[in-house]
Amino acid sequence: MPLQLHQANFVPPLRLVFVMWLVYTIQYYSGVDLGFFGILPRTYSGLVGILTAPMVHGNLSHLISNTIPVLFLGSVLYFFYPTIASRVFVQCYLFTNFLVWLFARSFYHIGASGLVYALAFFLIFLGIFKRDFKTLFIAIAVAIIYGGLVYNVASINDAISWESHLLGAIAGVGNAWAVGKFFRKV
Repeated sequence: MPLQLHQANFVPPLRLVFVMWLVYTIQYYSGVDLGFFGILPRTYSGLVGILTAPMVHGNLSHLISNTIPVLFLGSVLYFFYPTIASRVFVQCYLFTNFLVWLFARSFYHIGASGLVYALAFFLIFLGIFKRDFKTLFIAIAVAIIYGGLVYNVASINDAISWESHLLGAIAGVGNAWAVGKFFRKV
């Protein structure tokens, strides 16, 4: 069955990016720091961040550095794996943020970089686990484009949520393993 370009392939990542930019615009023009919508680990008030943290960004550079990979990796996921894409996207989003809430340092974690790491590692490791031509080709392409993420997983910088990167990578690998093990046709 040949691949057909269909606008629905790009809608979910576009929606998330739209909300990210909308939240940043509201934050910028209102002058209100929305960082309190981030994940504050192991607190009841921080639970809301599991849903909202990826939409809050500290500055324009942070927002742009998350926008491009969310659009690219999300579009690759929805284009090549339409039958599982929504489930994988949501699981990468929620599992990453829940793991950050459980295990990260006690400060507000914001941004979508955990989701970026989860999607990239999912696409790379699905190729490793499934080992068919399509998944291997996609894995190699993503590894070439986003291979630097592997090095950044291990870099600990107190100014960024390195835990989101690490835990996103773990969530992505876990999702890839589950899909590779339990779903024959992807």
